[in-house]
Amino acid sequence: MLAKWRLKDIDPGTADLAVITRGGSDGWIDVSAPGDTYLALVGAGRLAHPYRGRGEAAAEWVRHREWWWHTSLEAPRAVEGETIELVFEGLDTFADIYLDTKKIGAADNMFRSWRFDVTQFADGKRHDLAVCFHPSALVLAGKSLPTWEVVTDRISKSRRTLVRKAQFGWGWDWGPDLPTVGIWRPVRLEHKAAPAVLSVGFKTLYLTPKVAKVRVDVELSADARVDVELRAPNGGATAHASRQGSGALTITVEQPQLWWTHDLGAQPLYTLIARTQGGAEFTRKVGIRTIALDQSPDPDEPGATFFRFVLNGVAIFARGVCWVPANSFVAEIEDSKYRDLLERAADANMNMIRIWGGGIYEPDIFYDECDRLGLLVWQDFMFACAPYPDDPAFTENVRREIEEQVCRLRAHACLALWCGNNENQAIQYFNNLRTGRAEALGGLAIYDELIPTVLGMLDADAPYWPSSPWGGASPNSMDGGDVHNWTVWHGIPLVSDAGPIGGFDTSPEGVAFTRYAEDMARFVSEFGIQAAPDLATLQRWMPPSDLLLDSQGFLDRIKDIADKATALMLPVTGRATNLGDYIDYTMMTQAEGLKFGIEHFRRRKPHCSGALIWQYNDCWPCVSWSLVDYDGVAKASYYAAKRAFAPVMASFKRLDRDDVELWVTNDTIQPIRDTAIITLEHLSGGMSWQVNQAIDIAPNSSAPVWKSRVGASDDCILHVRSETSRFPPNQLTLAAIKELKLKPDPGIVVTRHNTGDATSLDITAKCYALAIRLRSDHPGARFDDNYFDLAAGERKSVLITQAGNAPLGEVEVASWNSLHTIAEF
Repeated sequence: MLAKWRLKDIDPGTADLAVITRGGSDGWIDVSAPGDTYLALVGAGRLAHPYRGRGEAAAEWVRHREWWWHTSLEAPRAVEGETIELVFEGLDTFADIYLDTKKIGAADNMFRSWRFDVTQFADGKRHDLAVCFHPSALVLAGKSLPTWEVVTDRISKSRRTLVRKAQFGWGWDWGPDLPTVGIWRPVRLEHKAAPAVLSVGFKTLYLTPKVAKVRVDVELSADARVDVELRAPNGGATAHASRQGSGALTITVEQPQLWWTHDLGAQPLYTLIARTQGGAEFTRKVGIRTIALDQSPDPDEPGATFFRFVLNGVAIFARGVCWVPANSFVAEIEDSKYRDLLERAADANMNMIRIWGGGIYEPDIFYDECDRLGLLVWQDFMFACAPYPDDPAFTENVRREIEEQVCRLRAHACLALWCGNNENQAIQYFNNLRTGRAEALGGLAIYDELIPTVLGMLDADAPYWPSSPWGGASPNSMDGGDVHNWTVWHGIPLVSDAGPIGGFDTSPEGVAFTRYAEDMARFVSEFGIQAAPDLATLQRWMPPSDLLLDSQGFLDRIKDIADKATALMLPVTGRATNLGDYIDYTMMTQAEGLKFGIEHFRRRKPHCSGALIWQYNDCWPCVSWSLVDYDGVAKASYYAAKRAFAPVMASFKRLDRDDVELWVTNDTIQPIRDTAIITLEHLSGGMSWQVNQAIDIAPNSSAPVWKSRVGASDDCILHVRSETSRFPPNQLTLAAIKELKLKPDPGIVVTRHNTGDATSLDITAKCYALAIRLRSDHPGARFDDNYFDLAAGERKSVLITQAGNAPLGEVEVASWNSLHTIAEF
């Protein structure tokens, strides 16, 4: 592994190649590969951290420089018949590669690896390896840019669609404008003396409780005999087969152990080993499972079709989130951050992660963890929110990218679907509506021809979807396929097969989260509401002078229109007048809104079969749609989603001003028999009445179990609890939160218990405590529940653990109606 490098910048086109390719002259600073140019500059004192204060704008100069990376390479002498390749797993983006002073190749795609034959340099001597990264704007200058009439200035300025590079790096409505540059994936020398196994595909063809047939697709670097062995999860030999050359083998597995999402079963992983006759070996973990996409007609909603994933013969409801890169500086994302975020996704009852098409193809650790944790992956290809070139050279570059990524990822048990892009067809649809012209989407052949052709050769059995959203008679139609619901927040109209329903409406009524109830979609792959991060997160990254609601430094953290949050807050909490209230009000609105949406979508099961929240995580410390902020602190919405995503969920549905139904949604494959304890709780303490309702819900279904007249009230909240704790408690506020007659001091009492490395808090309240919040200034604090309600006399125990080595310090306990009454520990 070639990890230690130096870098320096010069004016573009002024390099003295005889000097700089040898690492000569001064001005070099240390950097690691993989590594990031910006952070190397921060470490050398040449740049303030772009996330700190108002540092984003101060880093703008970096993109305009020519960046040189240099290291020393010493390759052992090649033996007879051996080829030695220099392999770059990721170069970002326009790069020339030099050995000594000789240019040996170039790169122009961040999403591909690059290989160069350096056998002639394998003489046991020291050589200079240098990589020159050219400014994207300079390379792209003068090239034709495909555009929409509604295209943003940011796309025109960055010309991002012309380069195969992480699109979000030039800024998004939640991300900073910091286009990265450098060696962002590992570099190594690879010795090839015998036919090698380049990639392996694994698919389950046939499945019964007693036997499974799997197909192994082997790609070799040259013709050779290859032996394939499949070992059971316990390490014992299961089956093996052989063939000559690249191609497919079929293996029969007796008594197969099936891979399931974590909510439905276990995640046993077999070990697949492929060996060539020359001794080259390829090993990976695989899971036996089938996955299909059911788009059959919905008999109960004529004219509509299902859009549901079928895992091992079971139609599932996809409960999950959309993932964006966990850092704008993608080379710096540590494995521990991937593990933490994905483990917490599973802990929050999610079973699917959608990798959004404006980011990156994530590293192997991401998919390995999803295999281990039982999380399905919806994988976008890296195209987002723009028309792309139809240029043959661009298309060929994309073809190589797609082939490599499909070969790398196709054998993962977690991989549920390949998707062509994010929103391109849908935005073209709305662009055509606005212009009155029926124009074709630039780059459409990539999604309709190129990707299906590649998948047909390399992963033919995997579900493929041309875009997200897509389906029905028009993109984003509620009658088929998947939908992005941006009626809530952006005011974009819902769409049916007949076309848009109404017009754009950004008024508080037009964007209110209660409008989720109008969405009759088959599968909602994006919906979301923005909220501020935890105060301590802002304090870690911003100076005190910018911790004001109207400061430019704070407004710079909101990449969308700042007033949109006010429109959402007004009917729920009222307007925030200071930063503290803004944090609390946006968190409450986001949590309540996502809870409302999830419950609606899940009650529609099986007509709706998925709810993926936009978005799960952040790439920098900001105000965004995330559930977990950049520092890893979960917002109120994370816990609201965790409860609403429980495999068994009870939820109230308001039918009109007076009538309410209780529904129970069962995503498990077992029937649910329980008693729902329904109470009307007074905010001042005590209850008005209680009903014990027997419930008997079939597997994988959703149904109403109770109905009553419960009018509006500013002094009561309707509650449901499980007699056997089969589902989490839930509640329905009978008036807007800002109108509730909550006691200003609910009398919260906290008792602390220490057990080993964990702490638990027992919490009670004398009268109704709304949204009890536990928080710590330490971002590693982990609470197994948070932002929950307590009725008078009710007791709740919360387990507190920590990620990282720093002590937790104080843990504050408060509630919505006692925000300034804090118990400290």
